[in-house]
Amino acid sequence: MPKPGPEGRPAKPDWLKIRLSSGPGLDKVERAISRHHLHTVCQEALCPNRNECFGRGTATFLLLGGVCTRRCTFCNVTKGRPQPLDPGEPEETARAAAELGLKFVVLTSVTRDDVPDGGASVFARTIEALRRAIPGVGVEVLIPDFGGDDKALAQVVAVRPEVLNHNLETVARLYPRVRPRADYARSLRLLARVKELAPDMVTKSGLMLGLGEGEAEVGTALRDLRASEVDLLTLGQYLSPSKAHHPVIDYVTPERFAAWQEEALALGFAGCASGPLVRSSYQAQRLFVEARA
Repeated sequence: MPKPGPEGRPAKPDWLKIRLSSGPGLDKVERAISRHHLHTVCQEALCPNRNECFGRGTATFLLLGGVCTRRCTFCNVTKGRPQPLDPGEPEETARAAAELGLKFVVLTSVTRDDVPDGGASVFARTIEALRRAIPGVGVEVLIPDFGGDDKALAQVVAVRPEVLNHNLETVARLYPRVRPRADYARSLRLLARVKELAPDMVTKSGLMLGLGEGEAEVGTALRDLRASEVDLLTLGQYLSPSKAHHPVIDYVTPERFAAWQEEALALGFAGCASGPLVRSSYQAQRLFVEARA
């Protein structure tokens, strides 16, 4: 295990050291995002894989602007009072995706509790715009909880994304500290409700490890997700964006991530990506295709 770092916290282990890359793919994505005045969760959340993904010409588009109305202590996305929604965002997102030659697009968003439907209609309009711009495109959405609004969720389900993802993020005990305005049971209910509305839709969720959760609590969360009929799972190491955010309590070894993957598949998940650098959108198309196969 890593030796203790400053203030008694564990030091970052060797397996989390990332070699940054550059190249035409990286430049192309960054130019397209800037030109269309868009946001990506890759940049906003300081994803450790952003250079790799941008280098392959892929990105996860962040809808509803770049300011979140919630104050989750793990997240680096800007928090505060957002600007009004941009009515042109769905079409601009579709144009950027087409310009990049994408065949599988991942959409996520900040949480907008200030918007009546939580931004669900923007997700729906963006999926429709993508399908007009890129015939045959596959779409995965990573949605917020929409405040538990079933009608908002139904708007997204109605346009039939290939994958509907909603991250549980952490275990129930840590929600008050890590996700103070979210609700563990509400997130599970949202995932279960998707299957009620569209039984054949692929659902997905994910957890960050290293926030201070116990192994038994992780096992409970996995069983709760399967009880909500979630198909795909991602497990990754939490990395604190700054000293102002929730600290990393421990670093989970690659061996433990492999063991969690085995347990997840034994529980009945159709696919599981589990590793220190795994994030909810990482190689999303590959996981979807493998699960379908």
